[in-house]
Formats: sequence, structure tokens, C-alpha cells
Amino acid sequence: MNQPATRRTLLATGAATLAVCCVGCGDDGDSSSAAASASPSGESASSGSGDGGGKALASVSEIPEGGGKIFTEEKVVVTQPKKGEYKAFSAVCTHQGCTLNKVADGTVDCPCHGSRFRISDGSVAHGPATEALPAKEIMVHGNTVHLG
Repeated sequence: MNQPATRRTLLATGAATLAVCCVGCGDDGDSSSAAASASPSGESASSGSGDGGGKALASVSEIPEGGGKIFTEEKVVVTQPKKGEYKAFSAVCTHQGCTLNKVADGTVDCPCHGSRFRISDGSVAHGPATEALPAKEIMVHGNTVHLG
């Protein structure tokens, strides 16, 4: 036979539920957020929400200033247009879906039809692509670039 819940039962159940839900919600000292661009200090250059850590991609020293690096497995390119400014974009060409294969002379290049995209914002520098590369979220924690 079910009896109506008392105020004491409801309060105890609510407190227990709250305790279970909040396990792991504490501040771990990392207050940076995911971003489409980030600085080495972990500060975001644009807003975003993240869980404080994604897959580590590379050391910041692996991303050359004025250039970038393509991560084929993750289908992402990380660039450093200016010293200490990191950006990330999809490494899939918006023309016909080929994987970009080269970063040179301020652009990320597609081997299939010659499209080139600017490392600063992913915009089209040379067609046939007509759409910019979509931005990806990254974070810089210490000296490591993480995919958001």
C-alpha cells in the first residue's frame, strides 16, 4: 500500500538527488571555454561552450605562425594567422568534399580542383569553391591545442 510522501521524505529525496547530480560539477581550475580561435593562455577569442577539454591535437610549436597543420583523421586544420592566435576549420573542401592537403602562402589548399581558403578566417581565396570552411572549436591549454 502506497502512503503519501511526507515533507521530510521529499526533502531527503531531493537532497540525495541533488548530491548525485552534482558529483563532478566542481571547479577543476580550468575556466577556459571552447572557441573557434584561442590564445596560448587559454583565453577564448570567441565565445563557446565546452567541457574544458577535448582531444589533444598538437603542441602550439607544431602550428607555424602564418601557416597551419592539417589533421587528416580529425578532418580539421589548425592555423596560426598571427603570433599566438589559433584558428580551426573543417579540412573538408566545400566544393566537392575532398580533404584539404596543404597549408602554404596563407591558404589551405585542396588537391582536387584547386580551391584555396584563407588561414585567417576560412574564406575562399580561390575557387571553384564558393563557401568558406566551417569553423571548428579549439582550446589552447598551456602549450597544447585541443579540439573542442
